[in-house]
Amino acid sequence: MSKTKLSTELQSLVDVKCSDPFAVLGRHPKDDKQVVVRAFLPHAETVALAEGNLPLTRIEGTALFEWHGLASQVPPCYRLIWRDQDHYEHIGYDPYCYGPQLSDYDLHLFSEGKHWHAYRLLGARVHEIENVAGVLFSVWAPNASRVSVVGDFNRWDGRCHQMRVRGNGVWELFIPGLEPGLVYKYEIRAKNGDILLKTDPYGRFYEVRPNTASIVTANDNFNWHDQKWLKQREKFDWQHKPISIYEVHLGSWQRGSEGELLNYRQLAVALVEYAKTLGFTHLELLPVTEHPYDKSWGYQTTGYYAPTSRFGSPEDFRWFVDYCHQHEIGVILDWVPAHFPKDAHALAWFDGTSLYEHEDPRLGEHRDWSTLIFNFGRYEVKNFLISSALFWLEEYHVDGLRVDAVASMLYLDYSREEGEWIPNKYGGRENLEAIDFLRSLNEITHQQVPGVLIMAEESTAWPQVTKPPYVGGLGFDLKWNMGWMNDTLRYMEKESIFRQYHQGELTFSLIYAFTENFLLPFSHDEVVHGKQSMLYKMPGDEWQRFANLRLVYFYMFTHPGKKLLFMGCEFGQGREWDSSQVLDWYVLAYPFHQGLQHLVKTLNHTYQKETALHANDFTDAGFEWIDCHDAHNSVLIYIRKAADTGEFLVVALNFTPVPREYYHIGVPAAGRYDEILNSDAQEFGGSGVVNSPDGIWTQEQAWMNRPHSLYITLPPLGGVVLKHSQTAPGPQAVLTPPKKN
Repeated sequence: MSKTKLSTELQSLVDVKCSDPFAVLGRHPKDDKQVVVRAFLPHAETVALAEGNLPLTRIEGTALFEWHGLASQVPPCYRLIWRDQDHYEHIGYDPYCYGPQLSDYDLHLFSEGKHWHAYRLLGARVHEIENVAGVLFSVWAPNASRVSVVGDFNRWDGRCHQMRVRGNGVWELFIPGLEPGLVYKYEIRAKNGDILLKTDPYGRFYEVRPNTASIVTANDNFNWHDQKWLKQREKFDWQHKPISIYEVHLGSWQRGSEGELLNYRQLAVALVEYAKTLGFTHLELLPVTEHPYDKSWGYQTTGYYAPTSRFGSPEDFRWFVDYCHQHEIGVILDWVPAHFPKDAHALAWFDGTSLYEHEDPRLGEHRDWSTLIFNFGRYEVKNFLISSALFWLEEYHVDGLRVDAVASMLYLDYSREEGEWIPNKYGGRENLEAIDFLRSLNEITHQQVPGVLIMAEESTAWPQVTKPPYVGGLGFDLKWNMGWMNDTLRYMEKESIFRQYHQGELTFSLIYAFTENFLLPFSHDEVVHGKQSMLYKMPGDEWQRFANLRLVYFYMFTHPGKKLLFMGCEFGQGREWDSSQVLDWYVLAYPFHQGLQHLVKTLNHTYQKETALHANDFTDAGFEWIDCHDAHNSVLIYIRKAADTGEFLVVALNFTPVPREYYHIGVPAAGRYDEILNSDAQEFGGSGVVNSPDGIWTQEQAWMNRPHSLYITLPPLGGVVLKHSQTAPGPQAVLTPPKKN
């Protein structure tokens, strides 16, 4: 059969190279009275207009069908009836009889990088036009020559639903009759003719790995119950309140009896009960944004708008957050704007060009991680990321984001040798575009969602990370204190006999402790890749390892700064964390592990109860040294203060296994001091070297530049917290002179 010679427009459609299928498909006027209706249905044997049962004629040698007739016979929006090659009959509204759905204003904002809610513009959204329901697809692919929506509904055939291109390289198509649950991708024809099959960058849900297709989700009508929490969050005085975060990898915290992953709802119930019992205020989840590779822990994100389907649906994750909030537990998400993986189905070379990433590998590739770096200077990319941040904060009510790998964003020469990076326009190593992005991220998220916390994992001495952009800062609320963490662990890993030569590793953090709003992290990064578990970083025999670990947690909870502890560290898991295996909960059958967990619980509750331990975490008004110079005995003594109320606590730490009786310390006020916490108490698995339950009374003797002093017992590898309770001795009080000093 000879083929009919087609116009250029029709031929480009048949060849699947058309950027505007609406120019030839659908209903078009021929003159004042006549119209032509044209359809392109590659799997159809016969086609007819449902209104009037008017048959369309096939154009010879093609899958094009036409009908010519009076305009009055065909309404502007009409249905097609077509029978496929397997003799199944289909009926539905023609996608090509609908006009553009995206507004020019929205597209303009997107092109300027100012559409903060781009997730409401792009992606696959349940949509209705004149009482006809369907799905509106839209995707940014400015360098594509053609884009189609493909899925089970059209046999994954890119000829069937070719999209129209709008301004700024956004493609759109409304397909009537489609419903939530539909699996789809975009088939993209690059300028060089390559055919790419891509998941939706703005997709809300994905198939369970190893499958990678996007899934259409219903419009959110979840019935939230956390209004009280959200209202309180807006006014939460986080700088002066306790924040203690339990960091969790959902896939290895707990699993089902057969080793299966649990659902978000099951995890919420178990996690909330556990976190509440131990006194944590927040959960921080390693990335739950969709990712293809389990062992990336979520840090190689492919779905920046989708909770991973490993643990359930988007509604299940909303239930998770809602349940946490109803039980007064905050939820923080790890979020990864620094880089993304090279997986062919995702963002990499999205439209056949380096669209989301820099083209030059000196700017666009992390060789250490074999990932790609976002082009932060491109408006639409910046928009994509800021919109993603707002999506999680607004649509899922999460309380904050921990921004991963900020240092890698700030420096153009991060982990690069000379010649492997390109200086900025001033010749420097600072990534000016990333800096601008981070400032915008923090300004916009705080403006749009008051009360949320944005935290930086930033490991360098970059100044003013937590200062506002208007004074030159980056605008984060909190910065992980990686220097404190590294110095502390380096000190603790030493045998106690050598610690006297490294006292500065403990005291150095107080030189800069109030230059930023710091969070003290013992995170997942410290218990993987041969670094050993927290327990086995500690030197000595079993008793000393546990005593050292109790002591380092004691030090963390009494040191200025908010707190974070990774799962398993709270009970002393012995092996390194393995994301493919559940935590070793069985060790809680043993007393030392029970005692450590009990100490963490007690530390959390003491930290929350005692205003002096949290009210002034970010100013020197909350901390004062009593003595940091006794390196010979490896002892530190300091005061934590609540400046507004005048409350204070005295903290004394002994980093050797030698108990020190009648240790002489200076204190700021006379009277009785009660030991309210001792890490060596028997209930925590310690040896029971504690101070008198009747309290310790001051001596009228100045010491350590203080007007009063105490003689206390310092436990081996232990710490004590003393609270001033009375200003004058009672009638039965006896001041016992020291036996030795």
